[in-house]
Amino acid sequence: MITERVFRKIWYDEGKDSARTIPVLTLAPFSLLYGLIISARNRRFDLGRSVSARLPCRVISVGNLTVGGTGKTPTVIYLARMLKDQGYRPVVLSRGYGGTSKHAVNVVSRGNEPLMKQDAVGDEPFLMAKSLTGVPVLTGKHRVLTGDWALKNLNADVLILDDGFQHRQLARDIDIVLLHAANPFGNGRLLPAGPLREPVGALKRADIIIETGTYDDVAAHASIALPVGVRTPAFRCYYKPQSLLPGGRDAVLPLEIIKGKKICAFAGIGNPGTFKKTLAALGTDLAVFIAFPDHHRYTQADVSLISERARQCGAETIVTTEKDRIKLEAFDRFLNGVYALRIEMDFLSAREDFEKLILEKLKNP
Repeated sequence: MITERVFRKIWYDEGKDSARTIPVLTLAPFSLLYGLIISARNRRFDLGRSVSARLPCRVISVGNLTVGGTGKTPTVIYLARMLKDQGYRPVVLSRGYGGTSKHAVNVVSRGNEPLMKQDAVGDEPFLMAKSLTGVPVLTGKHRVLTGDWALKNLNADVLILDDGFQHRQLARDIDIVLLHAANPFGNGRLLPAGPLREPVGALKRADIIIETGTYDDVAAHASIALPVGVRTPAFRCYYKPQSLLPGGRDAVLPLEIIKGKKICAFAGIGNPGTFKKTLAALGTDLAVFIAFPDHHRYTQADVSLISERARQCGAETIVTTEKDRIKLEAFDRFLNGVYALRIEMDFLSAREDFEKLILEKLKNP
């Protein structure tokens, strides 16, 4: 947990000017090596020496340039629902990061309830399987293989790649890249000295850019200045709180329940600061906020810590994210006293233009 906090301070210039700190200078040689490897890999694809396999269907990738949370999961859910409503038969393909299953193809869902456990397939695929009705979700390391399985067994006509921008082995018709509106590139350095998975110039491969964050993040910042030569259509979206999910029950409650309440909140997501801002915007009295690493596996010690911190500050209730909720199902007694915040992706403007562009590109890639 300490390591992740330190890296975030380095990457996103929280506090001191991280570009001049000793940790960045120490990590810079590793970033140089990483950059050479990434550049060589991309060059092979750009020159045709490595070939992206093409499946007989449309493929949409949703990805990002940086590590950490930019809203890929709610964006994938939004796209899948939109395409299903338009008469398509989408299937979501995820690598299943953090999942323990070693199978080449994992059928997380055929469009109804999840068929596998969260720890076997990973946090995000399990959450998407619970959220999407009529849209199957598969995981597997090789997206060409899972995509082919979806075509043969699920009659898919559109594949949606979750976190697929760097996965160039499978050709796609639409590349969507998400950037955080408040701090899109961090300190501008490649891993591990910075948060970038690729140089910013890789945005030239993108077909659509979406700027994301809380409503205040997106509304308060001007449109992101893109690198020279990048003329990609950009849209502005924000994480819109929808409802509260009480404990382990399948009920949906209004957001007003926590307004003005003294709360203890916790999250193990890529960008916990965004969740913290969202709770503040809902009018809560946030007494304690506990950040765990992304994809954190909760233990009894964690549950005891959260309960004790809530008791010490006199919190009236405990709040977490929907993703964290699914990782706590083994702790029934604790979960009964927790609310999970459900969010969805919404557009600041131009929703119709975005959907029209997606549908046009699917018909005329």
